[in-house]
Amino acid sequence: MRGHEVKALLQFAAARGIRVHAAHLEPGILGEWYADENEIYFDLTLTPNEATSVVAHELGHAHYGHACEDDSNAETQADEYAARLLIDPVRLAALERDGATVHDMAEDLQVTEELVDIYLTRCLTRVRGVTYAHARMGAGQWSHRVRFTI
Repeated sequence: MRGHEVKALLQFAAARGIRVHAAHLEPGILGEWYADENEIYFDLTLTPNEATSVVAHELGHAHYGHACEDDSNAETQADEYAARLLIDPVRLAALERDGATVHDMAEDLQVTEELVDIYLTRCLTRVRGVTYAHARMGAGQWSHRVRFTI
């Protein structure tokens, strides 16, 4: 995990009373959220970008109060939470405008390609050449707005 981004993520977790641990997890398990203990575990073998993305995903489970069970809706919510938590929409817009690939965006944003794809496909609303992040109904009801001109 990297310097100030990781520190900020760990501080974010700590402010919510959540402890984060690196551990050797079972094969195929990248991270786990234990609600009863208020703890997140991530696998030691993850790359820095993977570890950051997994911890943010598990924080999504914590945020929504998910239990430790396989639930595709819970996984979708946690994925979107992680993408919104880690990805700066202004930086992403600049990268997209410059023609960066998803791989390049992920490297620049220090997240996984999967998280960038989730953000691009599920966290943005595109209408007539305007891209909105965190869009809601009504004029002015978005956190970020970018107009692309060609």
